[in-house]
Amino acid sequence: MSRLEVLKTYKIYIGGKFPRTESGRYYTPEQNGSKLGNICLSSRKDFRNAVVAARSAQGSWANRSAFNKSQIIYRIAEMLEGRRAQFIEELIKMGASKAKAVKELEESIDRLVYFAGWCDKYQQVFGSVNPVASAHFNFSMYEAQGVVSIVAPEDSALLGLISAVIPVIIGGNTAVIIASESMPLCAISFAEVLATSDLPGGVVNILTGHEKELIDHISKHMDVNGLLYCRENVPLSFDENCEINMKRLSHLYSTNWSSEDLENPYLILDHLEVKTTWHPIEQIGGSAPSY
Repeated sequence: MSRLEVLKTYKIYIGGKFPRTESGRYYTPEQNGSKLGNICLSSRKDFRNAVVAARSAQGSWANRSAFNKSQIIYRIAEMLEGRRAQFIEELIKMGASKAKAVKELEESIDRLVYFAGWCDKYQQVFGSVNPVASAHFNFSMYEAQGVVSIVAPEDSALLGLISAVIPVIIGGNTAVIIASESMPLCAISFAEVLATSDLPGGVVNILTGHEKELIDHISKHMDVNGLLYCRENVPLSFDENCEINMKRLSHLYSTNWSSEDLENPYLILDHLEVKTTWHPIEQIGGSAPSY
């Protein structure tokens, strides 16, 4: 007698936990006639719950020291290195050759290490002391946008996901990610890495499901500050929907996620706001000037 295969159920990741979708629905993507697993079909309520978790975590995450953020992201790279076999197996299961799977995994680890090194450097490189005519110091620094929704690449299960999310969180943002619909396995396995690393719950939240069911919700939600779309054509409704609460809309699409162009500190700035501070210069023997 042939036995019934027990497929793994890949749950979503919200606030550091792995709930099943509120909708109770799932889908079963296939690759070369083989079923990949039972994947949650996330609902509008799942997205709202993820935004609440991201908002709750954002303030404390933004206030962490740059050095500590660097340690945490490097730790994620260490954890990914320790689970090589699992990720290579999943990439092969989703259609990659063994050589391509190994290459994607190693480039994903290297990209984490690259951006970990920028955590405590981008402010010095891109911040500035501005010349002004009055007796003031004038500083420009970068601050987090807040909560950023990310529609992850459809065609890159792991490297594209990491290339999208890590520059977003380095600057103190938190993220709600819609994973690849056809290749979702590595996204949830990556969530398992995050859950067992030092990253606080709620900083990264990962949902699976159909883009067409979620796309309007992520662009209209009033507590989302930014939106990063990593697939080929940005939906026409995005510009209008993002105007509702002045979300910044960014588009990051590549036909080659291995490209060195994606190891770029300017990707961090795409999700930050510039804050300029004026400070009076004390005058010796007199009072500070008013402004």
